[in-house]
Parts: sequence; C-alpha cells; structure tokens
Amino acid sequence: MTSTHSFSPLQRSKWWIVMLAAWASVGWPASAPADEASATASTETSQQAKDETADENSSITKADDAGAPAQKPADSNGKVPATGETATVSATGDKPEQPERKKVRLAMLTVKESLMESAGQVGPFGETQLDLRELVGRLDRASRDKTIGGMVLDIRNPDIGRGKVEELRAAIMRFRESGKKVYAQVESAMPTDYLIACACDEIVMPETGTLVLPGMHAEATFFKGLLNKIGIEADFIHIGPYKGAAEPLTRDKFSEPVRENMNSLIDSLYDDMVTTLVKSRPLSIAQAKEIIDEGLITATRAKELGLIDRVAYPDTLRKELAEVYQADPLIYVKNYGQEKVDTDFSGPMGFFKLMRAMMGTDSDSRNANGKKIAIVYAVGPIMTGKSESDPFGGQVMGSTTIVESLREASDDDDVAAIVLRIDSPGGSALASDLIWHETQVIEKPIVASMGDVAASGGYYIAMGADRIYAAPATVTGSIGVVGGKLALRGLYDKLGITTETIERGKNSGLFSSSGKFTDSQQAAVKEMMQDMYRQFTSKAAQGRNMPLDNLEKLAGGRIYSGRQAKDNGLIDELGTLHDAINEAKKLAGIDKDEQVRIETLPEPMNFFETLFGDLGAEEEVRMGGNLDSFEELAPELVDVARRAYRLRAVFDQPAAFVMPFELEIR
Repeated sequence: MTSTHSFSPLQRSKWWIVMLAAWASVGWPASAPADEASATASTETSQQAKDETADENSSITKADDAGAPAQKPADSNGKVPATGETATVSATGDKPEQPERKKVRLAMLTVKESLMESAGQVGPFGETQLDLRELVGRLDRASRDKTIGGMVLDIRNPDIGRGKVEELRAAIMRFRESGKKVYAQVESAMPTDYLIACACDEIVMPETGTLVLPGMHAEATFFKGLLNKIGIEADFIHIGPYKGAAEPLTRDKFSEPVRENMNSLIDSLYDDMVTTLVKSRPLSIAQAKEIIDEGLITATRAKELGLIDRVAYPDTLRKELAEVYQADPLIYVKNYGQEKVDTDFSGPMGFFKLMRAMMGTDSDSRNANGKKIAIVYAVGPIMTGKSESDPFGGQVMGSTTIVESLREASDDDDVAAIVLRIDSPGGSALASDLIWHETQVIEKPIVASMGDVAASGGYYIAMGADRIYAAPATVTGSIGVVGGKLALRGLYDKLGITTETIERGKNSGLFSSSGKFTDSQQAAVKEMMQDMYRQFTSKAAQGRNMPLDNLEKLAGGRIYSGRQAKDNGLIDELGTLHDAINEAKKLAGIDKDEQVRIETLPEPMNFFETLFGDLGAEEEVRMGGNLDSFEELAPELVDVARRAYRLRAVFDQPAAFVMPFELEIR
C-alpha cells in the first residue's frame, strides 16, 4: 500500500531554501561542457571506470574514488602534484603538510607496425586496427581529455616512412602544448623509433637497450641479372635523364644521372635528420653528426650523451611516475581511445549480429548537419579502375574510385573543402590524368597533403590543387615518363615454347611479349611518351604558376625531398595533414577555431569486399588477402615479389608516371 503527500506553497519554499543552503555549503555542480573539446573529455570521463577495470594491475598504489587530476607544473623535485593539491601550513606553523595523493590517469598508446594511410576500416574487428589517422586522432583526443594527466608512448619499431614520422611528431607536440607530459618508452630504438621519441618530454630505455642511429641508407634492387638468366629482356624508354623507374629492370646499377639525384636526396634527408636531433636534444650539429657516425649506442652511454633521459625498465618507470605525479593510484589507460569490440555472437541473433558487423555501418557524420572537410585518401600505386588490395597486403589506388570520391565530396553541399591525402609512387599515366582532371572541374577548394611519398603520378594528381603541403622528408617530384615491355622470346626458347605470328600493319606487334620493339615501334612509343611528357610539364607549370622553362629545369625525372621541393616551388608549404585541414578551412572561409566535421573517402571496404574484391555483376571475383604467415618466414622474398608484382602491373600500361618505388630509405 502506498501513500501520497502534498506540500503547501509555504512548505515547498522552505524545502528550496534548505536545498540552496546545502548546495552553497558543498559547492555548485560543474556545468556541462560548451565546446567540442570539453564534450570529448566529458564523454571519456564516463568510460573511466571501464578503463580502470581493464587495467587494474597498472595501479601503483591503493585505489580511491577521487577524480582524475589535471596536469600541474613540476616542483623543484620534479614532482607533478595532482589536481587540487596544495601544501598547507600546520596550525603550529612548523612544517607544511604533505599534499594529498589523488588518482592520476596516464593514456598509453603503442606505436608499431605499418600505420597505413586509410579512410578507416569496417568489419568485425575494424575498430582494433590502428592506422595513422586513428593514432593521431587519439593523441589529439587525449590532449583535450581533462581526465588524462599525461601519456606514455610505447614505441616498437613501426615500419613507417619519414612523412608519417613527421605526422606523429606534430601530434605529440600538440599534446605537449596542452601542458601535459609525454614519456617515450623504447627498447632497442631504430632511427624511426628515436625520431618519434625525440618529440616527447622524456625518453626511457632499459639498461640492456641499444640506440641505433646509423645515418641514412638507400638501397635499390636490380633484376636485370635475374631476367637475363631466365631469358627475358626489358625494353623500356625513359623521357628525362633522371627518370630511373625502369632501371631495376634494365640495369644492374644506377645510371650516373639517377645516382646524382639519389645523392642529392639522401643529403637532404640526412640534413633533416641532424636538424631534428639538434632541435629535440641538447646537442650541437657537430655532436649530432659524431653520434650518427658512431651508429650503435648502449642505453648507459645514450644517457651520458643526453640522448635519453632515464635508464629504467617499464615497471620501474611506472613506480617512478607514481612519485613524480604524487599519485595514489597511478593508472595506465592502455589502448586509450579504443572502443570496446563486441565479440559475443552467441544466441539466436548472434549470426545476424556478426553479418552486420562484417558489412559495416554508415558513418554517423553522413547523417549529421553542419560544415565538413572531406579527406580523400589516394594511397598506393595508381591504376585504372577500382581500388583494391594487392596479393601482398598492400593497397592499389584505382582512378575510378578516387574520381568517384572526389565527385561525391564535390556534390555534398555540407562539404566546404577537400583535402587530397596522397601516399603514392605513381603508376598509370592515364589513371593519374583522370584523377588530375577531376580536381580541375571541382569548384570547391582542394588542398593536397603528401605523406611518405607523392612522386611522379603521385605528384601529378597533386599539382592541380589550390595548395600543396608536404613533410620535410616526403619524397616527391619525379616529373617524367617511362614505358616499355618485357620481351619473353629467350624464356620461350629455354622452355621449348614456339610462337607463330600473322599480322597486318607496320606496328601491329607493338605490345607482343615475344620480342623487343622494332625501330618503327620504338619511334611510335617514344613519340607518344614525349607528348605525355609535354602534358605533364605544362600542367605542372600551370598548377605552380611557373614559367614552363623554369619547370622543365626541375623535371626530367628528378625526385626531391619535401624541403627541396619547397625551396624549388614545387609545393607551397611544409606541414602535416592537420596543417592541410586548417588551410582547407581557411580557403573555404571557415574560422580556424570553428569546429567542423571530418568525412573520409573513399568509404572503407567491408569484410566481404576485402576478402573477395568488387562483387558487381559480370565482373571477376578476386581473392584478396595477404601473405602474412609466409612473410614471417621469408620477408625478403615477399618484399621482392611485391615490388615485381607492382612493376609488372604498372608496366601493363603503354606509359607510366612512376618513380623507382622499390627504393628503400632507412
């Protein structure tokens, strides 16, 4: 049985007076966040309990229910007090009381593997796949998260180029600008690990660790000897003395112009490495060069030279940080920002839930209102048709896919500007031109952002943008053309294979695989390629607002670092994807501080598309996938096979805008 009771107006007014007095004694509740950054922090606070449950063993001391602190300046002993901690004087005035220890949460992220450039992934485990954009996003998110007091980066030899290194370094610096510290935890640090770690406040290494800084090393693989052994002749034509894309097939070493170009590129990248060390650590230029010449440095010696800050094992570091932050407890939030993946597919509806997960869902941003910046990812060797995965786990950029994505962004009234994110060594001349043409018919501002490499065809698709950004170490340029074929007559002879030809027309056997070009055929191919070269240089000169004569002096197939390209006027600014987005906002008339939504294109493939390729009507079903298990056993062989596959695919076209992308720069 229940009873009800009604209050008179006088009683209700007394009740409100009592509540107001109670609120006044304990303080008003915090107001709801008004901007996006605060909203993000508020949302992540609600996940705090889950984070702590997932990482209970990371607590250094007994847990309590106090709120997480904001970052405070360190005291004279290097300690960072938690939020609200102040030293108070006792009633007798003898000694200040010890500050109260409070809970401190440090975000922890692992930097490893290849960190692909992508528009995201869908599927049952897409949320767990950490690509470059997601990692940078988590760093930026943590910088705004008021429940996070700092960050530990566990750097495990990521297989990335110098362009991606600059993206990560810039994101780390933005995090530090929020007033929070970043600790780099490394074991045996290779150059890539160390250049990332140098952007952090402190670098920590175990006493058995080794720092490897051997300078710059470039290595190209040549297949001419192998082709000769099996009876294959490579018959290729280069337009431009520095265009060495086919040299791996036609020579057993660099030609002199290509070697000259490579030396210039390595000099620039080496200088950039030295400059980064000097800016990041207490070193002079001479000291940095001496350290690089030494190459292999133990952790103890690295500490003596000022290359690292602490010699400590991970568990020791956690205990030391607990004292630095005066934390009780200190909590590591592992895999910060990663959404929990629902793997419970049991029960009658489990199968349907699994199917939905594999197919993916539409992005919420597509249904929301407001201004957007569209990022179109143009990644991999450039081919005509749809984008796809190659058999070795890489990406192939299809002109049809990129054109459709650019068109979709152009037709979306909410998209104010487009950022074309490029990480490509080039490829098909036709496919590159189709993408470039689409950038010309779009009226919205387009900003090109270059990753590790945007050369030849990769530069071609960028040169029509309103502005071009690149990292200091981005490999770009390579304005030139190459084309040809592999003649298999010798291989046929070795295998006992014969061919018989019936033809009409002087050049009807132009693309026959049995023999090399005749004089007439070679002349026809060369004339076509020279016309393409004229188109390339004239369009580049127009895009860069540069006299054609000046542009041609920079062409001829030369490749440049991003810094060299900036000095020569081939790009506009040195900067990251973050900088390119800000420039796109500026060109669209959007205030720098105004929040916009980011839409990524092309839409990521779902599980079935990744596995089988495009399943459209009357098209072949392709088996995708990768060779991870074999690559673990024979990585060098898989790498050579990957390069050969890409070269073969590119040179299926009559002519190509491609740099020698088998080149390795370490």
